[in-house]
Amino acid sequence: MNHAGWLLDLYEDEAGLVLWLMQEDGTRARLAQPFPVTLYAAGPGPRLRALWRWLRARPQPPRLERAERHELFAGRPLAVMAITAPGPLQARRLFAELAQSFPDLTYYDADLSPNLRHAARYGTFPLARVEIEASKQGVIGAVETRESPWALEHDPAPLRVMRLEPDCNPARAAPRALRIHLNQPALDWELPLEPARALLVNLAAMLRRYDPDLLLTAWGDTWLIPLLVELSRGANIPLGLSRDAGRGIGRKKERSYLTYGQVVHIGPQMRLFGRLHVDIYNAMMYHDYGMEGILESARVTALPIQTVARSSPGSGISAMQVTVALRREILVPWRKQAAEGRKSARDLIEGDMGGLVYAPILGLHSDVAELDFTSLYPACITTGHLSPELMNSGAPGAERVPGTSLTVDRSREGLVPATIEPLLQKRIALKARIAQMPAWDPRRAQFKAQAAAQKWLLVTCFGYLGYKNARFGRIEAHMATTACGREALMRAKETAEDLGFRVLGLYVDAVWVTRAGCRAPGDFQTLVEAITAATGLPITLDGVYNWLAFLPSRAHPARTVANRYFGAFQDGSLKVRGVEMRRADTPAFIAKTQKVLLEAMAPAGSAEALARQLPELVRLLRGSLRLLASGQVPPEELVVSQKLSRRLEEYRLPSPAAVAAAQLAEIGVHLQPGERVPLLFTRGAPGARAWHLPEAVRPETLDLERYRTLLVRAAWSVLGALGISEADLAAWAIHGASYRLDDAPAPCAAPPLLLEARRRKAELAQERLGRLLEAKKG
Repeated sequence: MNHAGWLLDLYEDEAGLVLWLMQEDGTRARLAQPFPVTLYAAGPGPRLRALWRWLRARPQPPRLERAERHELFAGRPLAVMAITAPGPLQARRLFAELAQSFPDLTYYDADLSPNLRHAARYGTFPLARVEIEASKQGVIGAVETRESPWALEHDPAPLRVMRLEPDCNPARAAPRALRIHLNQPALDWELPLEPARALLVNLAAMLRRYDPDLLLTAWGDTWLIPLLVELSRGANIPLGLSRDAGRGIGRKKERSYLTYGQVVHIGPQMRLFGRLHVDIYNAMMYHDYGMEGILESARVTALPIQTVARSSPGSGISAMQVTVALRREILVPWRKQAAEGRKSARDLIEGDMGGLVYAPILGLHSDVAELDFTSLYPACITTGHLSPELMNSGAPGAERVPGTSLTVDRSREGLVPATIEPLLQKRIALKARIAQMPAWDPRRAQFKAQAAAQKWLLVTCFGYLGYKNARFGRIEAHMATTACGREALMRAKETAEDLGFRVLGLYVDAVWVTRAGCRAPGDFQTLVEAITAATGLPITLDGVYNWLAFLPSRAHPARTVANRYFGAFQDGSLKVRGVEMRRADTPAFIAKTQKVLLEAMAPAGSAEALARQLPELVRLLRGSLRLLASGQVPPEELVVSQKLSRRLEEYRLPSPAAVAAAQLAEIGVHLQPGERVPLLFTRGAPGARAWHLPEAVRPETLDLERYRTLLVRAAWSVLGALGISEADLAAWAIHGASYRLDDAPAPCAAPPLLLEARRRKAELAQERLGRLLEAKKG
């Protein structure tokens, strides 16, 4: 029998694999596929012979063969023992015993997801259009994938989505009802949570009748699904949350880990079989790019939708590398094998410098163009063949990486460039398609979400080169990539200056320039073309600002911070980086006030026009301060969200987050490191109150003076660019000091002579750096 449709789910079982298909006729089919799995062991001959005897003595021995396979960092084929189990489940169990009984051997292809193995063998991916040949008993004989994950447009899968969410946040109060929305057909219900029997009977009937493919829940992993399972068991009423009734529900425990200096918490996970489940509050990137971005990540990484929704982009890049390695018959190590090569102190100083940052010139500037390299580091990797196995390989004809002592063999394509090249090309093509679309086109939102998902994967691919646990990572490739990025940015700067532009700042992959008489986007096209020609990398004009403010550091007011700026483009839109409204720990009321101030500033056509708006901006701030002082700001808009960095018992001086977490612990709510704690600042000891305590907030306990200080500080973050000091702003806004238009300061954050001295000093430093790089090239 032939089956045609979209691949919904794939997982292992005792017979091999189970595939669920959304068929073209609207039915859902469960099919089985025999799927033998091979893993490899390498090591000294005597130990491999001992392993051979141990495996042959098993009641059901796997198939054993001697083989040679390509190991990425080895110069010649590696002799290995191929161990083939009848299916992924048996292979996983067998490997657990091998790792315990023979821990001194090296293992390859041992712990890989069956989804990635299937993708490497058949080209499948979640929601791929496939044609399957199967017997009458549903046993698959052949699989053919009918589309590519790299296509810009594809036939959308007919997903039936049921959304389930309580009527309130269960961490804040006890929900009383479950809201249900179905997309096909469009229907809405609300079921009371009590009595439990009525809830279960009605929900089970809905699941049977409408048979959704995706349950999109709010707090489903942490509250809803566990509650429904508990109620179902207590009442002995099966719900049928999974389509595969024999598999029940898969569970994964919560965990916390440290990455890039931050503690990250991953909540518990509840996985369904034959039906998908995504919790919007436990999906890592859902609030960045929604379900469309999650589905795009699943398409290009081949990871299951339920997995990719709860995983970091780094896991996606790792999955893509594994799939490419399997297709090329490259061994995938169980644990990272490649160690960092020996380096002198000079090598480290020259090579491990990170991205290039040219401190921007402090203050307000008019008619500024921002130019951005398109996916700079991924472009460096693909055009420069910067793959771990090609670095310092000793191959004849290897070329030196500019600014380092590293060499790269560009005579062949490496694993990492081969992995990200199609992803990079798809994103470039998708961005070009979006730019050509009219604003009313309904596909714009979908394409933007897909491009955002691709962006996060591409951003991560660079960092993953240097990640300590990356299977194919190597720090030399990471260093070479940043070196190529620095070289590209320096060439961009030199090209701009040769054409008479003034470079206001550089930041890793962005350039800000200005030139008298250049205001229209077309005035910068020659520069764009010249930089592209000089670097060999695509760069685009992000836009032209009417005015742009580079902000000072709070710790060192005489210095700028490269990623703290804001400005208004010529179309009136704002770009804001590094200020309070962009921070997750800023109260909503303060963020909203700062946004109001920025939106009031946006229409100004120049820095000079902006300075004249200061009286009106101070008036807006006074309005917010009056609302705060009069108690008219709802407590929920004053909530601060701070992250726990460690366990409560590890705090010596408890932070506000630790104080609030301790209060929650007293009522039985225990938070883990990496979780955010919503809290309010209060007067007196202990100074903080957990937002999710059951008793109501008493307004008189709030520390309004602290909130007033935070509000003025956030306002000064944007108004300080007009030359006003924080003390003067407080005097005008809080204490009612008189203000006249003549008092308006010059539109800069420092005296003009001091600014000019700093500019000249920065330019001289950049000139010296340029001469040093030229000397090294020579």
